[in-house]
Amino acid sequence: MCLVVMAMTLSQLVFRSMKKNIKHYYLYFFALIFSVTLYFSFVTLQYNPSVVDVSQGVKIAAGLKAASYILLFVVVFFVLYANLLFMKRRSKEIGLYQLIGMSKGLVTRLLVLENTILWVGALTIGVGIGFLTSRIFGMVLLRILEKDVLVQLIFSVEALQMTIFVFLVLLIVVLIQTAIGIRRVSLLALFTANATADVKVKRFSGLQMLLGLIGLLLIGYGYYLSTTLFELDSDNPNMLFYKMLAILGSTIGGTFFVFRFSVAFILNFIRKQKRGHLSIQDVLSLSPIMHRMKSNAMSLTVITVISATALGILCLSYISYYSAGSSAKQNIPFDYILMNDQGEAFIERLNEEKIEFTQTDIELLNVEVDTADIYTSDMPAGLSMVSKGPMIISKLSDMQKVMPELSLKAGEGYITGYSNMMSEIVKLEENKPVQLTTSDGEEAITIKEIKPDSLLVYYVTGAGMSIVVTDDQFEKLAEDPMISEQTRWEKQVGIDLAERAQLKEVQAIYEETTNNGHFEVTKDDGVIDSVNMDSQEAYRLSMLDMFGLVIFVTGFLGLAFLMTTGSILYFKQMTEAEEEKASYTVLRKIGFTTNELMKGIYIKQLYNFGVPLVIGLAHSYFAVKSGWMLFGTELVAPLIITMGIYVVLYSIFAFFSIGYYRKVVNESL
Repeated sequence: MCLVVMAMTLSQLVFRSMKKNIKHYYLYFFALIFSVTLYFSFVTLQYNPSVVDVSQGVKIAAGLKAASYILLFVVVFFVLYANLLFMKRRSKEIGLYQLIGMSKGLVTRLLVLENTILWVGALTIGVGIGFLTSRIFGMVLLRILEKDVLVQLIFSVEALQMTIFVFLVLLIVVLIQTAIGIRRVSLLALFTANATADVKVKRFSGLQMLLGLIGLLLIGYGYYLSTTLFELDSDNPNMLFYKMLAILGSTIGGTFFVFRFSVAFILNFIRKQKRGHLSIQDVLSLSPIMHRMKSNAMSLTVITVISATALGILCLSYISYYSAGSSAKQNIPFDYILMNDQGEAFIERLNEEKIEFTQTDIELLNVEVDTADIYTSDMPAGLSMVSKGPMIISKLSDMQKVMPELSLKAGEGYITGYSNMMSEIVKLEENKPVQLTTSDGEEAITIKEIKPDSLLVYYVTGAGMSIVVTDDQFEKLAEDPMISEQTRWEKQVGIDLAERAQLKEVQAIYEETTNNGHFEVTKDDGVIDSVNMDSQEAYRLSMLDMFGLVIFVTGFLGLAFLMTTGSILYFKQMTEAEEEKASYTVLRKIGFTTNELMKGIYIKQLYNFGVPLVIGLAHSYFAVKSGWMLFGTELVAPLIITMGIYVVLYSIFAFFSIGYYRKVVNESL
């Protein structure tokens, strides 16, 4: 009978406790639902044939599986951290349970039941929502890949089993964490957990000032190293790796010192300048920040680093996706390319179908060129360039058909097709000579300008640079028997359509009349030199196929990181607001209005949310700036779009926090 009464009492206590703490749990509950939803959706997509069977299904399935593991790491980090915050927030309640005679074991059982009910509810709702949203995620993915496929709505038993297993293990870990926390903490510590400041505000020592300055210098040094990432001064092949480690260590260490000492020094300086005459805004902003500086430094550092990492990865992947069109244009300058007059049938079909197009003929020569003199003297250590080798030469009049601004004098030339990536690693100098090898010896021309754009397809140039010379110079080289003998691809014909809507129709004609873009030439020794040419649109779609999944995965993982960091900050502000409620009550009783108190709270929230965001944006900017050229051809637009969206979403949590503080202030009286 006693056991039955005890069981009934415990059950009633569980539901009463959950009802009482529902305002504390609601965001935690919805964050759990979001985590389950996102995880179940990702796993479900792995088993959706509509998604997996479209274009390299193995790659898509593997990418989604890898994303689910990273997402799991995010969820584990968030849940364990959030559980610690909630345990601290309910410490006084747990202490009261023990004070009225409940054993630690019984309190543990109470919290185990609460967590189990909460997690089962979140898992059930999350799986239900994930089942519905998995189709939306699949549609988004195929939209990014520009695939016109109907996505099926399926319920995967395998995905359900995997989700239940993962979150069951995570629940067990949380329950163990809770039980250990209760058993190790004394009753007195439970009642004083929220009453103790993290650090006493005292005189700021010279050592702390020095550490604050070191923090700023470390961040500045990390930024400087990132701007010179590829400028290596040693032959050590691992120097690039060491440099990246130095950047990582200096920025993370510097960030911690900034939050722990630099900000504290600035706030302490402001407080000293007041000479004891602190306004109500100062009391509600400076004092709470300085009292919690020690513990907040570590958490804000973690949040800043996670935000910067997620944002940097998201920016780089979006640069790759955003640059698909410009990369295709750079590598295949025309809609369709024909070589050596071997596309006559394609042009005839276009005329027969009355499809309007522009034709650009470019004559080519293959000349051995020595470019040693145009390389700068500060080439990265350990990097050697082959300065003499075959290079494609074209004439000025052909290039002026598309680039009319070009002009050359006798003995001058342009270098074209030298990419942004190569120009960051190996710099070339203008107004320097290159040597053209002819039958009569070396012939020098001066490079007037180095241009990243080119009108020659990368299959012919080997994705390298080419040279434009005057028409007279070109004709002279063309008459050279040695150059004529070594030239295989003598002509490139570029076709641009007048109507982009006809690309799909013309693509079929191109594949039919050119044997899927296959061109070949027979050398004098009977060896056949061939090339398989993509159209510009086919190349762009292949780029989307390659980077579309990446932007999809990083986009949703970035959202998960954002939810994690934003929620943690919000949870901390909820806890601090409840701890400071008594102070608000006193201030309200002596006549201060809600709006007057909120002015100080605004400043506090600007620090808690704004400073990590600004430092995180700066970290991600310099990280992206150091290597963006390896991922695409566009920087500014993807960077602004990605950071803008991130700032807006991050600000939502700040507004939620301010709204919660206003509610606490209103209820304090």
